[in-house]
Amino acid sequence: MTTQTLRIEASTARENPLLSYLSLFTSLGTLLCCALPSLLVLLGLGATLASFLSVAPWLVTLARHKVWVFALSGSLIASDFLYIYWLSPRLKARGRSCSVAGNPTACDTATRISRAALWVAAVIYAVGSFTAYLLGPILVRFNP
Repeated sequence: MTTQTLRIEASTARENPLLSYLSLFTSLGTLLCCALPSLLVLLGLGATLASFLSVAPWLVTLARHKVWVFALSGSLIASDFLYIYWLSPRLKARGRSCSVAGNPTACDTATRISRAALWVAAVIYAVGSFTAYLLGPILVRFNP
């Protein structure tokens, strides 16, 4: 096995967790900027929201650019789904996805952790999207 092949395998193995963690990070950012403040106001905790924003004033800037935050989060989560469920199985079938010699269960463990992180990120993104874009119009429609 050449060093170039080892480098390709090592970089392929490292991309999967990085993309999963970026997706999780951006979906948490989406949740913090848009879903959490809306939920606090919905529950009647406006004072809690005010103190939360005084501690983390950067959330106001994120909320102003929520379209960009949601677009970036959604594209990272979608690309991670493509990687984990389409590209990674193809690389694994060719024998290029795991560079851990002698321990094939390490790759399976990393794959399970990456899939779990991806689904957590997707659920957080869905909750944030619902709260930021759908909850307000629904409440306005049902308000007497």
